[in-house]
Amino acid sequence: MKINAHEFSNKTITITYDPCICKQSNICSKQLSTVFRNSVIPWIDINAAPVKDIEKQIKKCPSGALKFHINKKEVA
Repeated sequence: MKINAHEFSNKTITITYDPCICKQSNICSKQLSTVFRNSVIPWIDINAAPVKDIEKQIKKCPSGALKFHINKKEVA
């Protein structure tokens, strides 16, 4: 049974998390615990840190379970 990746989004950034490939290294929660929280659901609080800090932390994910993309701004 395949579990779909979880998605967390705000106006600026979208984060996806795929639990099927996560190695549970806990690097994310140890180094940026305001965003990646172990004991709260939803476990990712996308507004708890600057986008640059979130991007930097996601790039450290050893399994690739965490990914992000910057959302396009709407043109008026």
